[in-house]
This record gives sequence, structure tokens and C-alpha cells, in this order.
Amino acid sequence: MSARDPVRAGRVDAHQHFWQLAARAGAWPPPELSAIHRDFGPDDLAPLLARHGIGATVLVQSLPGEADTRFMLELAQRHSFIAAVVGWVDLKAPDAPRRIATMAAHPRLRGLRPMLQDLDDDGWIDDPALAPAVEAMLRHGLCFDALVLPRHLPALLAFARRHPELPIVIDHLAKPAMGAVADARWLRDMALLAALPRVECKLSGMVTEAGLGWTVAQLAPYARHVLEVFGPERVMWGSDWPVLRLAADYADWVEASEALLAHLSPAQRDAVFGLNATRFYGIARGAA
Repeated sequence: MSARDPVRAGRVDAHQHFWQLAARAGAWPPPELSAIHRDFGPDDLAPLLARHGIGATVLVQSLPGEADTRFMLELAQRHSFIAAVVGWVDLKAPDAPRRIATMAAHPRLRGLRPMLQDLDDDGWIDDPALAPAVEAMLRHGLCFDALVLPRHLPALLAFARRHPELPIVIDHLAKPAMGAVADARWLRDMALLAALPRVECKLSGMVTEAGLGWTVAQLAPYARHVLEVFGPERVMWGSDWPVLRLAADYADWVEASEALLAHLSPAQRDAVFGLNATRFYGIARGAA
């Protein structure tokens, strides 16, 4: 096994999902998204991880409910490749600190994620009322996944400045439109967030935003901007599987990611492909 072997480098898929349609009560995905309108579990993903030399994953919530988090934690108990779970708690509930403490008792819970992109209030996150929940997250060593769209970035910036000790990672580059020319506001807002040392970014979700017919050339300016402003030491790779299936298969995204990161040094690629996620989520090295 060579020194640059992906398994030796500790490759981690820092963003994937599992779900059971019966538990979603009509929630997304709708039937017309036939590529992902079915149950997805560990047995579906494990062969893909093995094929691409990925030793561990971060399993991320996809429903705003604690039952979904308990479902993920139960899977993590049974499947060792699930090295970390990012769950959900109502962070503005009066008893949020108690709920966070209860969830954090499970050793695989490493973060929480409110589904900001689905909330009516774009400024929901810019609220001092979140302070008790953030204090509880810090007390229990939890990270914050930011599921946002570009319009949420100013509010996220205010939140991150208010809580400078909280580790934050922006999911899916904040889902920019992936047009031929990047929006100037997205470029500026991502750079402002990157100036905060505890804020990081996931290189994930790009192909579904670009849509069918995407090309590496289309994705490259967006990946390049994130790598420039955050640096390779604060960018982590993820698949967003099975949502990925709407625009590509797992192998397509791995190949595209290799191309997007080809200009980096071997050590920098190792960092993006796993070591950064290992550090951020506190994943035991043996799990990756």
C-alpha cells in the first residue's frame, strides 16, 4: 500500500444521508424524483465506499425531528463506517440545552444542523436567543452544520461572529447557482465567512446544483474560490449521497472531485478528502 493510498490517507465522506420513506410522512423527496424516492441504508452505500477506498462517513440529518436523529444514531451503533452523526434539535426550544445533552450522550453524535434553507425567516440564525443552545453545543463538543442558501450568508456571518468559538461548516458551498459567472455577493460573503478561523466549508452538493449535463469546467470556478478563501486545510469533501443520484453516480463525483483537486499537493488532497473531516468532527483515526 503506497503512502498516498486513499485508505492510508484516511478518506472520509463528510456528508451523506440515509432515510426510510415510511418515516417521512410525505416530506421531501417527492415521488417525481424517482432516483431518490426510495429507502436508502448502509447496505446501499457500503459497496460504493469500498470501491472508492473510503473508510468512514459523516451521516447527516435530513428531517427536522429528533426521531430522525435517533434513527441515525441507531444505524451508527450497528455500522462502524458511520464515524459521526450530525443530528437535529430545536435550537430555540426552551429546553434545548437539556435535549442537546441527551443527544450528546451518544458517542457518535458530533454535530447539529437546523434546516435553515427551509425556514421562512432568512434571518432565523441571527438571533441572540440561540445562545443557550450554542453554549450547550460547546459544552458537549458539538459542531454546527450550516444548511444555507446564498441569501442566508449575511445572517450566518452575524451568527458566526457572535459565537466565535463554535466550529461551523457550510454545507454544499451554500448552494450557489453554478452559472457561468459566479455571483459577486456569494464570492464576497463566502470570503467574509472564511476570514473567521472556526468556519469551514464542504465541497459537496455541487453537481445537483449544476444539474444534469454538468461539467468539471462548470464546477471549477466555485471549487477554486472556496479553496482559495478557506484554504485546503478548511475544506472537506462529501458526496451528498443519495441526493447526488439526481445528477451523477458516486464514481462520477469521485472522478470529478479528483480533477477539481488535482492542482493541490498530495498532502492538501489528503486533507480535503478526509483528514479535515477527521479533525473537525473528532473522528477516531482508526475509523477512517
